[in-house]
Amino acid sequence: MAEKKYQKYILTDLKLPEEYQAKLAEYSETRRRVLWMENEIVPGSFSVICSWYFKPMEKEGTPSHVHDFDEVIGFFGGNPDDPYELGGEVEFWMEDEKYVLNKSCLIYVPEGLRHCPLTVTKVDRPLFFLAVSLTNKYVKEGIIKQSTSD
Repeated sequence: MAEKKYQKYILTDLKLPEEYQAKLAEYSETRRRVLWMENEIVPGSFSVICSWYFKPMEKEGTPSHVHDFDEVIGFFGGNPDDPYELGGEVEFWMEDEKYVLNKSCLIYVPEGLRHCPLTVTKVDRPLFFLAVSLTNKYVKEGIIKQSTSD
């Protein structure tokens, strides 16, 4: 059967960019990547990353950094009877302010705003993570600049 015209826009399997494949085993100790979309995987798309966290992180997570693009980060609980209950706890920094998240949420991170570390500190039931970045490739060097201590 021939592929449909728009089939290329529907992603159903995890395809990681090569530079992220090496860390998959370490990453898999606390969470599982579900889907990763960006221009390299689905031509024309922006960056979308989805994961399930099933264990707390034993060490600090994503380090503090700044993007030259806007980003939306979300955490969602898995309780269908109370979708706002996160079922765990996440520490998230924006500039010098620490936020302790324990409800389902979306976080808007404007271009240039220093954010993270992001650390999942408690998991009572799996937490769903979503990151949408208004860039066609999420990279650690170039687009993301590591911040320096003040």
